Amino acid sequence: MGIWGWIVAGLALLGAIGVGVYLVTPRTYQSGESVAQSYDDWTNDGILEFYWGEHIHLGHYGYPTQRKNFIEAKHDFVREMVQWGGLAGLPKGTTVLDVGCGIGGSSRILAREYGFSVTGITISPQQVRRAQELTPADVDAKFQVDDAMALSFPDASFDVVWSIEAGPHMPDKAVFARELLRVLKPGGTLVVADWNQRDDRQVPLRGWEKPVMRQLLDQWSHPAFSSIEGFAEQLEATGLVAGKVITTDWTQETLPAWLDSIWQGIVRPEGLLKFGLVGFIKSLREVPTFLLMRLAFGAGLCRFGMFKAVRAAVPAGVQTAAVAVGSR
Repeated sequence: MGIWGWIVAGLALLGAIGVGVYLVTPRTYQSGESVAQSYDDWTNDGILEFYWGEHIHLGHYGYPTQRKNFIEAKHDFVREMVQWGGLAGLPKGTTVLDVGCGIGGSSRILAREYGFSVTGITISPQQVRRAQELTPADVDAKFQVDDAMALSFPDASFDVVWSIEAGPHMPDKAVFARELLRVLKPGGTLVVADWNQRDDRQVPLRGWEKPVMRQLLDQWSHPAFSSIEGFAEQLEATGLVAGKVITTDWTQETLPAWLDSIWQGIVRPEGLLKFGLVGFIKSLREVPTFLLMRLAFGAGLCRFGMFKAVRAAVPAGVQTAAVAVGSR
């Protein structure tokens, strides 16, 4: 057997181990606590940061897609989102709330490269700890534990509200939409990037799609995916959006990230030495989910949605029902 034969055989063996661990360790979504615990665990052991860097989100590979360094594609995602959201021209000191900030990668780019004053929130105490460790004192980004379903900030607190891939963890998308807009100042900009499913009101899930979707929800603590159309409607239904929500689909731009995530484990075998056999098996256990994600996004079952909205002006002394419900 030649060298490539051994490589293929080795990859097949690793894949079989990953599938085996996946099958004997089933997961089901429980509650918001499972989200916090999952992110605490991954942050504490350092595996996700080792392979994904400071950004726990997909990368942007251009359109048409081009080969890129995995970590640089993630940095590019943030910069592309700034441009798409119309944020690049905002003045220094613009206040930004980063909802679902992870370990602060996006927050630091927003502060360092654009001069924004960023507050990052996550439900994971360990992510807050790590974000603080990674953030130099001269970078205007601070972090705290908070619940995106019940934000602790007063109404109209921020010039920009920003969120990447947090929505699938939210059990009530309408409440999530209201909270995002409640803390945004009138005239401020909301920019959201999220995993979404196809709008099943138009084309219901069928055949293989149903069990695949169930696995995608259970494996990574997701109660449900919105559709791009559905979440835009929920944002508009708050009564807090000026005009219409602008959306676009970045599925093709982000699609290479799923297989690239697996490839990192192959080209960086030092991870085995760093995390040992237990860490290696834990990483392999996620490979089937990455493959299912690639299948779902490649086949149109899932879509990567971008959302932009401007907060409507609220006359002095007048509160909409949505604001009143969300106020503290």
